[in-house]
Amino acid sequence: MANEREGGSRFLYEPFDANRARIDANEKMFNQRWDALEQRLEKIEENIDRVDKRLWIMVYGIVAVVLSRTASSIIAFANSV
Repeated sequence: MANEREGGSRFLYEPFDANRARIDANEKMFNQRWDALEQRLEKIEENIDRVDKRLWIMVYGIVAVVLSRTASSIIAFANSV
């Protein structure tokens, strides 16, 4: 009769292992922290990509301004000669 397991919690029939429960809790907490760290790193990488794109747009803009001023000064020089 004591061996019958008809419903109820497993903790009613099995001894509680505090050390195993502590290890399980620590593993679960570690996995949650690791997942959170990965999410933060993904957000940082996305921000770095955005900054990289903005930097290249700025470089292309500066090059375009320099080239346009050079072209306009060459045209102005050609018209004055």
